[in-house]
Amino acid sequence: MTSMSERINKPISTVEMERRWGAVRAVMESEGIDVLLMQSNNDHMGGYTKYFTDMPATNGYPNTVVFPRDNYMTKINQGPFNLDRELDPTGSDGINRGVKRLMTTPSFESAPYTRKYDPELACKALKPYENGKVGLVGTYQMSSAMVDYVREQYPNATYVEFSDAIDRIKVIKSEEEIEFIRETAAQQDASMQAVINEIKPGMKDSDVAAVALYEGHKLGSEQGIYLCQSYTYGEPAAIGPRHNQNREIGEGDIFNMLVENNGAGGFFTEIGRTIVVGEAPKGAVRELELELQFTLEAQRLTLDLLKPGTACPEVWNTFNQFMRDNGREEETRLYCHGQGYDLVERPLVRHDEPMTIEKGMNMVCHPGHMTSNIFSWICDNYIIGGNGPGECIHKLPQKIYQVG
Repeated sequence: MTSMSERINKPISTVEMERRWGAVRAVMESEGIDVLLMQSNNDHMGGYTKYFTDMPATNGYPNTVVFPRDNYMTKINQGPFNLDRELDPTGSDGINRGVKRLMTTPSFESAPYTRKYDPELACKALKPYENGKVGLVGTYQMSSAMVDYVREQYPNATYVEFSDAIDRIKVIKSEEEIEFIRETAAQQDASMQAVINEIKPGMKDSDVAAVALYEGHKLGSEQGIYLCQSYTYGEPAAIGPRHNQNREIGEGDIFNMLVENNGAGGFFTEIGRTIVVGEAPKGAVRELELELQFTLEAQRLTLDLLKPGTACPEVWNTFNQFMRDNGREEETRLYCHGQGYDLVERPLVRHDEPMTIEKGMNMVCHPGHMTSNIFSWICDNYIIGGNGPGECIHKLPQKIYQVG
């Protein structure tokens, strides 16, 4: 195996890649699947193609992978017309391991007339399986143009949704993957500490988010989101995206920060903390601390339930009953979920998730609620062990931070 290019940001080992491919092919064999077709277009929620190739999809450009049960992969990327290159699947180019054929095309989602460019190339790779059984992976992200065109060209093939089978493999992390995840958490601890060190009145919310982004990039982060918002005590606000970060922070304001980026190598975790900037109004810090104690109790309640074999609706219902019993608003969106190459990965701790909690999952838990004065929340990651979560993999203390 040729060594990976020095240009690659922390590649996963070839041993780990082979473990993944072997696990997937075993399931394909048991289900009679001849070939998988998948497509991603970003590295926030594009974990399928990253999982198979160790290369992220970026910028909204489609990244298509054809993964046969009995052969090496074909990869279709953004690039020039008519590139169709045979590769050494051992990765002699220092980048593409397990890939035998690389094709490119300059297609763009903003130019609808290019909708067939990627599917035409995919059909070249799928030709040997035109009468076989095709597993479709990541169908929520895969373009309808891709699926419609392939079905039209190869009507005799059998097409099955295969995302769930792949999810059940990739959500269970190997020891190597867990080490990557721990490194991401350490990077986020450093990013949040940089925010605590540098935040001050007069900065805009976006200026503070930029501090976290810069620190993360220095430590190898490739992509992510930095949600935050400041507010005056008595006028609570939750976290928001860059478009809503133009407010200037004032003396005594409360600031919520979420660092939800990936680390070197592409694995996601997330951390959230609350900071009081300067001298807060009377009673503000006391209320923040009291509500944080409740929020930590809600987080601990959830973590105690995250034992292997537990159904997600059970956790969801117990948590919401706890919130109702204590006069707080119940969760109606998502407050606990898996993470990996996807910023939000299964299982989702919700009423509609069929997957159970299992050993080896990387779970984030971020309960939060709003009072008339404040927004109280906390966010941290945990690896599920044989008896439930171990210690928090983030090491930044869970407290209200006061600066200035």
